[in-house]
Amino acid sequence: MFDVSEDLVKKEISVIPSTGFYRDEKEFIKEAINTLLAARKDLRVSIACELYKKEEISLGNACEIASLNIEEMKEVLHKRGIRRRVNVSSEEMESMAKKAVELARRSR
Repeated sequence: MFDVSEDLVKKEISVIPSTGFYRDEKEFIKEAINTLLAARKDLRVSIACELYKKEEISLGNACEIASLNIEEMKEVLHKRGIRRRVNVSSEEMESMAKKAVELARRSR
């Protein structure tokens, strides 16, 4: 892999719309980030943990971002020394249950 200067990256991104592959730079960057996150589960887990630690997302959302079930996410939080919040709304509990079912179906 080679190191690309920040100036070159800016130039590359600025011509993205003219290639016809993307409407604009924002659409390209969104897909690039999604592609990176799809390939890097470790990064998704770290992002989920940081957002949860900052109380910006729920445990259910953390599970969704990290593609982990609730027990796996609890274990990751524990290993990283992140305290879980106890107050979970019934809506969040229902959402987590639905996500768990979805994840279970994917792993078959």
